[in-house]
Amino acid sequence: MAFVPQIKIPATYIRGGTSKGVFFSLTDLPETAQVAGPARDALLMRVIGSPDPYGKQTDGMGGATSSTSKTVIVAKSEVADHDVDYLFGQVAIDRAFVDWSGNCGNLSSAVGAFAIHSGLIDADKLPENGLATIRIWQANIQKTIITQVPMCNGQVQETGDFELDGVTFPAAKIQVEFMDPAGGEGSMFPTGNLVDKLEVPGIGTLDATMINAGIPTIFVNAADINYTGTELQEQINGDPKALEMFELIRSHGALKMGLISDLEEAKARQHTPKVAFVSPASDYVSSSGKSISANDIDLSVRALSMGKLHHAMMGTAAVAIGTAAAIPGTLVNRAAGGGARQEVNFGHPSGTLLVGAVASENNGEWTADKAIMSRSARILMEGWVRVPGDCF
Repeated sequence: MAFVPQIKIPATYIRGGTSKGVFFSLTDLPETAQVAGPARDALLMRVIGSPDPYGKQTDGMGGATSSTSKTVIVAKSEVADHDVDYLFGQVAIDRAFVDWSGNCGNLSSAVGAFAIHSGLIDADKLPENGLATIRIWQANIQKTIITQVPMCNGQVQETGDFELDGVTFPAAKIQVEFMDPAGGEGSMFPTGNLVDKLEVPGIGTLDATMINAGIPTIFVNAADINYTGTELQEQINGDPKALEMFELIRSHGALKMGLISDLEEAKARQHTPKVAFVSPASDYVSSSGKSISANDIDLSVRALSMGKLHHAMMGTAAVAIGTAAAIPGTLVNRAAGGGARQEVNFGHPSGTLLVGAVASENNGEWTADKAIMSRSARILMEGWVRVPGDCF
């Protein structure tokens, strides 16, 4: 019996921030996958190795975690005053689903560098040495991201001494600005409140800050759900009852935020919203064994992605944290000590992260101008990925 042979597709495997993903130039994809639809989804799932009932993604490029089951498609921009369009696909691990509902803030840091490497940026826009300013249109959420990519002798500089908690080795620093990070799916506070009473059957009524900045996020107090806010991955991910509780909070929060119209819809929207819990600063030991002092952070935050506690912090959730921290009265701001601020240094399972945000109030309505953080990115492998020719 004859089988359809494999095909090969140009691709680049990149670490961006604390995530990894497979990057494609749009025009390198097979024609049927150059447009949104079942063919594109099927192709990307096969590249990553999903759906995998074993939960390992052994037969693909995925790493069997939410941080490593990611795909990116980049093209020359069709939007005025932007260099490239960036589309992010979060691939589910154990079922046939690609979530296009949000952005990946970590991989955002790698988009500019990939675009330069791929020849998508005109040479006259690139300095021989210094910083290349790349304006990115984030197509999932219709927002602008600006990255400052370091250049050396006409090439992207990837090596450096910038250290990022959650990443083992240092690299070159890339500044990422998320412009007007709120919006996309309604106002920054969809309910109109900085803090809501969120009723979750079987759990109770929780104080919750539900914000749409960077990515829709539901914040609750750690103490209200019997946590300290200093937990590491195994304490949450090894507890099925805890994961079930967080999914209940997430789904009921999504309903209250107007992101879904029925609780069942949450199952098909795993990437958004995120759910996180906050606590005032306290001493703890990170997953790498590093001691984090309460004196060095403003608060602690733990966030879940795709149903599991993240090993560090999602970049988009960091935007939500920074924005919420800048607005007096939110749970994030209260945990950080209250008052006005334009940056916050928070503790996460792998260490700490500093994020800045500018927010302003107009006639009782809060808006966010931008959020800024520093990440790094590095190409791990480039060439071709191979998939069976009949898989999409």
